[in-house]
Amino acid sequence: MNRAFSPFVQSMLLALLAVSATASAVEEPKPAHAPAVAVKADAAKGATLYADGDAARGLPACVSCHGAAGNSTITVNPKLAGQHESYIYKQLVDFTTPERNQPVMTTYAKMLSDADKKNIAAYLGAQLSKPGAAKNKDTIDLGKKIYRGGIASKQVAACASCHGATGNGIPVQYPRIAGQHQDYTVAQLAMFRSTKADARKNSAQMHTIAARMSDDEIAAVADYIAGLK
Repeated sequence: MNRAFSPFVQSMLLALLAVSATASAVEEPKPAHAPAVAVKADAAKGATLYADGDAARGLPACVSCHGAAGNSTITVNPKLAGQHESYIYKQLVDFTTPERNQPVMTTYAKMLSDADKKNIAAYLGAQLSKPGAAKNKDTIDLGKKIYRGGIASKQVAACASCHGATGNGIPVQYPRIAGQHQDYTVAQLAMFRSTKADARKNSAQMHTIAARMSDDEIAAVADYIAGLK
């Protein structure tokens, strides 16, 4: 029979439809362990921390060791200006692990929050690096040969194959090394080569390469690297 719904039935249907629509509009609850939103690095905050430190935490200014805008004038401390942001961040994290244990940097890196590390890295990555210069004309040819062609007899790969022809590296994986202080580069290669407690263990590739190089070869390539631009 085709009869019209009674007013009572019509109102009941309308009420049910309204409840159904409201329920479907309710947003599903978020998972209890939803991933955190990535926070963008703040280079301005990094600049302040780099230049002034944080007295409240007993954290000294980075500039005291690494120089204005990351251009260290102390040859045993690395130039950090223009270094890949992602690489600096990784090293600051590594300093908090047994992979790269260095008394001074390990102490301070552990005092930095993850945001601090990212902010400092962002600041330094945006700075311009001042060029260095090779100093030993007697070894420049050997250094150039090692950097560009490696040492075939020792199965040492060319430095340029990872760090690039001009020493600009590859973000995250390989640092920018052009213009770096000779003393710092020699010290790092020695630590990569070392099997002692002060060994640098955060690159299996560099450990293998450095272990096959003599002191003279390390010194020669470090001097050549200092003159790259």
